[in-house]
Amino acid sequence: MNLIPYLSFNGNCEEAFKFYEKVLGGQIVFSMTWGQSPPDMQGPPAMKDKIMHATIKVGNQTLQGADSPQFEKPAGMHVTIDVADAVEADRIFGELSAGGNVQMPIMETFWAKRFAVFVDRFGIPWMINCSKPM
Repeated sequence: MNLIPYLSFNGNCEEAFKFYEKVLGGQIVFSMTWGQSPPDMQGPPAMKDKIMHATIKVGNQTLQGADSPQFEKPAGMHVTIDVADAVEADRIFGELSAGGNVQMPIMETFWAKRFAVFVDRFGIPWMINCSKPM
């Protein structure tokens, strides 16, 4: 079984996924616009050039997303990135949080060498965690 986060965007999925591909060192392995989908699935004309479905692979992990015609702001969840290296945690935080809303800056906590909570410039909630040895 795989649990795959599926992110909803308000028209900027393509930009977000290209950004995540660069920051996370991943690869977009699939992307389709609403206009490329079968005619009965195309949605409103304004969605023609927006992403119907995209998949990015980061190592052996998968992240998926789309521009939603019924977009609702994400709530009650975060995509968590867990890394082993504090320097890498700092780098990812710096890049992903730029232009977003930082709720907890990256710092050492009692459980982690680094931990942060923020919403990126695309409206996606994230947590960065770099655990301490137990």
